[in-house]
Amino acid sequence: MSPPVSGKSKESGTARILGSGASGVAELLVFHPVDTVAKRLMSNKGKVSFSSLSPIIFRDYATASLPKKLLSLFPGLGYAAGYKVSQRIYKFGGQPWFNEIITRKYKDEFTSIFGERKGKMMMQATAGSLTGIGEVVLLPLDALKIKRQVNPEAFRGRGVLRIFMEEGTTLYRGWGWTMARNAPGSFALFGASAVTKEYVLGVTDYSKATWTQNFIASIAGAVASITIAAPLDTVKTRIQNANFEQKVPGVTVIKDLLRNEGPSAFFKGLTPKILVVGPKLVFSYTLAQSLIPLFGKYV
Repeated sequence: MSPPVSGKSKESGTARILGSGASGVAELLVFHPVDTVAKRLMSNKGKVSFSSLSPIIFRDYATASLPKKLLSLFPGLGYAAGYKVSQRIYKFGGQPWFNEIITRKYKDEFTSIFGERKGKMMMQATAGSLTGIGEVVLLPLDALKIKRQVNPEAFRGRGVLRIFMEEGTTLYRGWGWTMARNAPGSFALFGASAVTKEYVLGVTDYSKATWTQNFIASIAGAVASITIAAPLDTVKTRIQNANFEQKVPGVTVIKDLLRNEGPSAFFKGLTPKILVVGPKLVFSYTLAQSLIPLFGKYV
């Protein structure tokens, strides 16, 4: 996602929520299966070979018909919808808000340290990092989504409200690792996108970037973000996909992962994520930027 435009928005808050929310729903329906595949690959602790891919990805439906296999990649869709829509609304609305605060209060400091041009990009990246850290409030929905994707037995027939009542703060397990992943990941996302626009594409006013420029900048930012965050994302996923009653420290996860699977295991699932980064972010960014002005005409 390219850095949103700083400064005062022409659209209302309601239009931004509706536009970004609709973008999140559409993105979810198209890309949730790929996310499921990535999560299951990251959660797999054994050696991955061509012959073992089907059981890892499709689980109990490995020998089922193709339609049933495809449907099996949509577990936890309700939780995923709550998480993805909330995340998109927060991302589109939160980063510009943080950027406005930083610009208003600390622009002189950033400019004196980095210069005017680099200072603007650093403010975008820093605002993105703060936004990423704040995403920890959505962790319960993310945790439930991941468990439904890779460990549905943990639910044992319980509904959402019952799980929230019984598990409580357990749903925030891995919050520290989530913040540690999101801070550099979001910094790289918005920072690399801004750098690409400024230095590669020569765009100084992000609001005037063309669709193609947004496409290129979004891919650069997303690839940088996902690659940098991949190791901690794997640790976070391993922590979250365990049964509710199991409390596995992140340090233990790292030790077991290095001992049993080697350093390359930190990047499990990275390839399918990167392969879908380009179309996923172009899709969500373009749709949101088209819908927000449309809703702005009516609300």
